[in-house]
Amino acid sequence: MRTSGWQVISWALLLSLPAMAAISLFTLPPAWSPITMPAWAGLGYVSVFSMLIGFIFWYRGLALGGIAGVGQLQLLQPFFGFLLAAIFLGEPIAWTMIASAVIIVLCVAGAKRFA
Repeated sequence: MRTSGWQVISWALLLSLPAMAAISLFTLPPAWSPITMPAWAGLGYVSVFSMLIGFIFWYRGLALGGIAGVGQLQLLQPFFGFLLAAIFLGEPIAWTMIASAVIIVLCVAGAKRFA
């Protein structure tokens, strides 16, 4: 039996729902009023786009590009996140972050070339 990527992530989210609901009951805030609209919007965005739609495209990319090649590319994802945080949120980037990014980029490039 073969299951497509959107079915896999849908089942994973559905099966994790009882555990996530139980955990959320233990971490309920004492009051709902301090939760702002941007916080709710952020939760909605992460829930729909990152955890559902994003995985659909991710699994499709894995199928098209091959797990080994795309998996190596994923090693660069945190550094793109650092860069976007610096550009859009004004987060500082230390020289150690840049140095580690360069080392990892060289390792990924070397692994792709000599694999």
